[in-house]
Amino acid sequence: MTEDRVYNFSAGPSILPEPVLQRARAELMNYRGTGMSVMEMSHRSAAFSEIFAETKEKFRKLMRVPGSHEILFLQGGATLQFAAIPMNLMEGGTADYAITGNFSGKAAKEAEKYGTVNIAFSTESCGHSRIPAQEELRLTPDAKYFYYCANNTIYGTEWQYVPESGSPLVCDMSSDILSRPVDVGKFGLIYAGAQKNLAPAGLTVVIVDKSLAGRELPYTPQIMSYETMIRHDSLLNTPPCWCIYMLSLMLDWVQEQGGAAGMEQLKKARAQLVYDCLDDSRLFHAHAEKGSRSDMNVTFRTGDAALDAEFIAFAAARGLANLKGHKLAGGMRASLYNAMPIEGAEALVRTIKEFERNHV
Repeated sequence: MTEDRVYNFSAGPSILPEPVLQRARAELMNYRGTGMSVMEMSHRSAAFSEIFAETKEKFRKLMRVPGSHEILFLQGGATLQFAAIPMNLMEGGTADYAITGNFSGKAAKEAEKYGTVNIAFSTESCGHSRIPAQEELRLTPDAKYFYYCANNTIYGTEWQYVPESGSPLVCDMSSDILSRPVDVGKFGLIYAGAQKNLAPAGLTVVIVDKSLAGRELPYTPQIMSYETMIRHDSLLNTPPCWCIYMLSLMLDWVQEQGGAAGMEQLKKARAQLVYDCLDDSRLFHAHAEKGSRSDMNVTFRTGDAALDAEFIAFAAARGLANLKGHKLAGGMRASLYNAMPIEGAEALVRTIKEFERNHV
């Protein structure tokens, strides 16, 4: 990291790689000789049409998206998809939801407006400290889809397997997309808010099996209809142009790091450093159970709110920013997304150990 930047552990919007920011800065005022910024150009222009097509193709290649699935660049964040998914896929019937954190809970509550929600499993009773095993899921035979959130940013848990349901899989991958290889063909729909692992806030990527489109409820707004957005190639209205451009730069960077497989090696190395430190600590402890721990969001605490606050301030003074945990969980949260360099994890470990020496 350059001397004037901190290690940013924010859960989102989150850290972006310095080479990506530097490239964006170099092209900010004059994109490839156009005499204007990407933020200024028409989404119908030849220059942006090229950016759009290139970004989509890069994403398809890195995620290995099969031809059966369409890639959509949308707006509204993950929250809009909480409603768009049941509107498009539920058909007024039943859908299974696994509640393993705050956002899957919100998604299930929203879906109740459009059909019957079966809670296949909930980890609320244990404080969302673990992920259910396949045999614990209580599934509906005729469910329209099974919904789960791959990584739970607030509580620091992550699904280490792809569940089997017998119905189309719908997955919120907002916080771990492109951090490991995924067999996209197994899913009916994958979506991700960009602001954690892909690009700045404002873009939502949806990967949808085209055979599922065209089933939306009659009152579904056109901006939320997958069939309509597929037909218009995400350009029914003005898309988040700058964010799509930034996604393109980010995808180039991911490719340079070895793609999703390279990202997986790096994420495991970062997370292992921090979890090993926490497991050896006499002062701090991880919230999530082993076997369910997230490599993207490490949640931990001392058990004393005042001491947690003291540690957060101690870390901030050493250039480690945004370690405060979510208000629902408390404690600390270190988000180790793709852009976090291994040196950031090493700095966090040093800071944890230094603080512990002063308090134990």
